Amino acid sequence: MTKAEREKKMMERLLALRGFDDRFRKSGELYLAGVDEVGRGPLAGPVVTAACVLPADFDVPGIDDSKKLTDRRRREMSRIILDRALAFGFGISTNERIDRINILAATKEAMYQAVQEAEKMLRERIGCGLDRVLVDAVNLDMLPVPVTSMTKGDATSLSIAAASIIAKVRRDDMMIAYEETYPGYDFASNKGYGTKAHYAGLKEQGISPIHRRTFLRNMEDHF
Repeated sequence: MTKAEREKKMMERLLALRGFDDRFRKSGELYLAGVDEVGRGPLAGPVVTAACVLPADFDVPGIDDSKKLTDRRRREMSRIILDRALAFGFGISTNERIDRINILAATKEAMYQAVQEAEKMLRERIGCGLDRVLVDAVNLDMLPVPVTSMTKGDATSLSIAAASIIAKVRRDDMMIAYEETYPGYDFASNKGYGTKAHYAGLKEQGISPIHRRTFLRNMEDHF
């Protein structure tokens, strides 16, 4: 594929994702917060969520579901998103919180945090609140604004895709930092997921302070 063909494909993808969000804007809901999470499945580390409010004329190609992008592209797009967004917010639920209330409840809690941060920033910057929240696969039924939840939201909505990117970069950076604090599990590479190197680290060193014990309950006797 030539450079021109790649650029054309990225622009078509941008317009398709933005077109989904524009359906809400056409009905008068101008300020949309896309919400997504990263880290529901790993054995270690937090779940990180993000809420992102993009301007209606956001025109930078390259945004997509974060899982489809290289690390370099994600980081490049994350910088652009944070610079161009009308507002954004992050939420974090630690491994201790996940163990205490379960992963779904902890994810929702972190999503509420992210939405509240984005709402506060939006009001400070432009004096208006959110009109709607678009969220990937989770029902946030305690928000005071309309919520649209959808499967594969990060592959459907530009706002959710943007949130998935900034959340992924934020969590990746946290796990890379944890590698220095808790070496031996290969956190910088596996980001807490159950790779061969990660399981080898668990066998040799046992459970670290950032491991989710409820995710390892059936394995603890082996360490």
